[in-house]
Amino acid sequence: MKISLYYHGRVVGRLVLLLAVLFGSSAAFAAEQEDGRERLSLNRGWYFHLGDVPMAPIKGHSESYMNAKAGNAPGPAGREFDDSEWRRLDLPHDWAVEGPFDPNENISQGYRPRGISWYRRYLRVEESDRGRYFELQFDAIATHATVWVNGNVVKRNYSGYNASYIDITPYIRYGDAMNTIAVKVDATQMEGWWYEGAGMYRHTWLVKANPVHIVTDGLHATPRLESETLEGGKWSIPVEVTLNNSGENLQTVTVEVTVTAPNGKQVAKQSGNVTVPVLGEAVAKLPVTIQSPALWSHEQTNLYRVNAVVKHGKRVIDEIALSTGFRTVRFDSQQGFFLNDKHVKLQGVCIHQDHAGVGVAVPTSIWQYRLRRLKELGVNAIRFSHNAPAVEVLDLVDSMGFLVMDENRNFNPSPDYMQQLEWMVRRDRHHPGIILWSVFNEEPVQASEVGYQMVRRMVAAVKALDDTRPVTAAMNGGFFSDLNVSHAVDVLGANYQVPDYDRFHAARPEMPFTSSEDTSAFMMRGEFTTDYDKNLIASYDEDFAFWGNSHRDAWQAVATRDYVAGAFVWTGFDYRGEPTPLAWPSVSSFFGIMDLNGFAKTAYYIHRAQWVKDEPQAYLAPHWNWAGKEGQIIPVLVMANVDKVQLLLNGKSLGEQVVDPFQMNTFDVAYQPGKLEVIGYSSGKEVVRNSVETTGKAVAVQLVPDRKALVGDGFDAMPITVQAVDAKGRVVPTDNSLIHFEISGAGQSIGHGNGNPNSHEDEKGATRHLFNGLAQLIVQSHYESSGNITVKASSPGLKTAKVSIPVKKVAAVPYVASQTAPNVHLSDWRTSPVASQRPDPTQKVADNDMNSWGWGQPPFMSQAKGETAPARYRLYRTNFTPRKNLARGDGELFIGDVVGRVEVWLNDELLYKKDNVRKQNLRLPIPKGEGNRELTFLLEDEGQDNAVIGGPVIVQPKGKK
Repeated sequence: MKISLYYHGRVVGRLVLLLAVLFGSSAAFAAEQEDGRERLSLNRGWYFHLGDVPMAPIKGHSESYMNAKAGNAPGPAGREFDDSEWRRLDLPHDWAVEGPFDPNENISQGYRPRGISWYRRYLRVEESDRGRYFELQFDAIATHATVWVNGNVVKRNYSGYNASYIDITPYIRYGDAMNTIAVKVDATQMEGWWYEGAGMYRHTWLVKANPVHIVTDGLHATPRLESETLEGGKWSIPVEVTLNNSGENLQTVTVEVTVTAPNGKQVAKQSGNVTVPVLGEAVAKLPVTIQSPALWSHEQTNLYRVNAVVKHGKRVIDEIALSTGFRTVRFDSQQGFFLNDKHVKLQGVCIHQDHAGVGVAVPTSIWQYRLRRLKELGVNAIRFSHNAPAVEVLDLVDSMGFLVMDENRNFNPSPDYMQQLEWMVRRDRHHPGIILWSVFNEEPVQASEVGYQMVRRMVAAVKALDDTRPVTAAMNGGFFSDLNVSHAVDVLGANYQVPDYDRFHAARPEMPFTSSEDTSAFMMRGEFTTDYDKNLIASYDEDFAFWGNSHRDAWQAVATRDYVAGAFVWTGFDYRGEPTPLAWPSVSSFFGIMDLNGFAKTAYYIHRAQWVKDEPQAYLAPHWNWAGKEGQIIPVLVMANVDKVQLLLNGKSLGEQVVDPFQMNTFDVAYQPGKLEVIGYSSGKEVVRNSVETTGKAVAVQLVPDRKALVGDGFDAMPITVQAVDAKGRVVPTDNSLIHFEISGAGQSIGHGNGNPNSHEDEKGATRHLFNGLAQLIVQSHYESSGNITVKASSPGLKTAKVSIPVKKVAAVPYVASQTAPNVHLSDWRTSPVASQRPDPTQKVADNDMNSWGWGQPPFMSQAKGETAPARYRLYRTNFTPRKNLARGDGELFIGDVVGRVEVWLNDELLYKKDNVRKQNLRLPIPKGEGNRELTFLLEDEGQDNAVIGGPVIVQPKGKK
């Protein structure tokens, strides 16, 4: 039996294991045994419509009556809606990033149009799967969503950041009677004041499991230290496994739990029996003890695997696994944060979830790139603001070694919103990287009793699910009222309250304290002159919000106070929307340490000099291309972590300065073309050297892939840096050439960006301007592909660049095959009473008559069991609207297994009359025409042989088998 590497959507194990899953390992994606769990990607083959679909008003008794019945959702929510002219696409999908910029749209959402859209998909389920449990999993949909299956509302979700797990077992049809999934996305709704995207932007899955199965997020395995000391400590994992039984019989099963160390050695095992009631749940409690485990930290990411197996007798019927880690976290009111009893200053950033070119539909491998950029910067902590991230991101966080503030979106203890908070904690509590739960960000009621009472209830809900971590709330004031939010949390989170750090600590010295958000400084990559009239902001770290601080001042305030656990800089990356302090034509933020592509701004080098302690560093800003400013003073910022720096221009010393580790060092330099160089000294010895040079004119385009290869699973994606270089191969930091892209072979472009907050270029088109020398193209492999992706980048007057990226063939991620619009199996038939005399096939049933005719589905008989002569006739009637392609004369009615005398009437006209009694299939052309069709069968009993329609009645293309 192959072991699944999934726990309800989360990849588990060490980084190598995670990457195997992400990049298409066949073992990683193998499904379980036939009657066990299968988790299949449902990303492929969706139909998409941008905009709402006008619905005809419901009038009349019959329409009103049927509208209220199960499975009778109208329009695109229904089973048989004609979506044949809708766009076909694969998920994840953010349609907002595809739209134009519009100055009349919301500034906070990046001036992108939002609104309503629809998605539909068809799902075939084989007869062999009858009796299994079926669950739809939507990892997130922006923003509000309503989901229908076969015309039944199965979910209404009121957040764009939480997952939906939907039991669709009762609604499933099998075989040729295809299932229809419809999703209405209402992105007119907003939850934040930043770009949130629109659509089904995270992954979608279909889970097929045994009727007795582990519920989604039903494996609870969060380690606890049981001994007083960490050294040689005794740990427990109080494992709980929650099972559900969708079957028809009470079941007693055995649950086995094993724990495997990072070296692959099994270190614990426990088992027990549990009886699961019909359509109910039961919890197996199987605590295990582990002595002296390898600890997880941001430096050593030792991950253990907890595996839960459900057996019925000797047969495995379900199995899931997750990864977790052993570590302790402690926030001390005087000394800050401790991980495994070791003091750690939180060098953190806040981040949103959008990226250049792709909006919020960010591939996992691009997330890996983003996190790697943060790691290189020296970041050890991340605040996912202000919402739960995608689960695969938390897997990466655990494997790469980040400490996380996990934050829910909506501040409200009412049932709908409390469910969102509880979902986040239940899903995420096994992740060792999470060190804080955050219940809100900057709420106006934070200083009041109302805020206190609301937070008190939310904290209690968190603690009921996980009491191993402290809870915080990100407050931007209100600390000093008699009763406020800080009285209900474990750690005070302060946003931009530098002047009150010491005051609060003096007033509440017993309260642990961290900066939950700070800085809010403005920069544009490669710009070094601020001109608000032109929407330009320099990268000298001298422009910041009136409520915030420079990067240098904000970190100094944190680093020089032991009681402040750390910082979370606003922000690690630029993001769309909220272009503070500017407005149109600026469409994205200026806050980032890096731009939307992950390209470094000056702030990157400031923080790297502050945060990376084990590597001597010295950086210079600005670039050294200032033609026309010869002899003018150019301020030069030197960012270093050494004792002393010396600056040289064309080999001539411009002086030395003792390094200020917080404010850095500034030299005023009269510009001359050439080479500006910094030398860093520690203990009197040169330890680092860096330079910027005046370049020549750009002569060529250059492409720099982030990795050497992709895997052909259709998920893997890669950023490619696009840059202009001079004759010596140096990047020209002032070049803004227009680049044209051509992509061919085993992949495609999924978007591009250049980091310019004022750019309005199409992020999905074939061209992009460089911005200050750089742009980024993102390519992604095709499904089941191999060979090469070839990328060509050209610009008038520059040498064309071409790169070929190998694409490695791998086994496909298990998936549900795409389905075209299915044949329509007609159902919901009205059935007349039997009659002794031939009835009129065109007779009408009164609009308010719901009872004289019955209801039925094939098989049809002129006389049902128990009915006797002289009854000889019966009518069957339904309505259908053929899809446009079939209504043009290309469609037919297939009527299966027809025995005896049958008349077929369509819109009160005789379409076909069968006079013989032999069994046969009928294929009747559908006449051309638009709109609804009324189909009526008249079945006549021959006196000794009952007339029967035993097979399905299907609307399908002509000649289809």
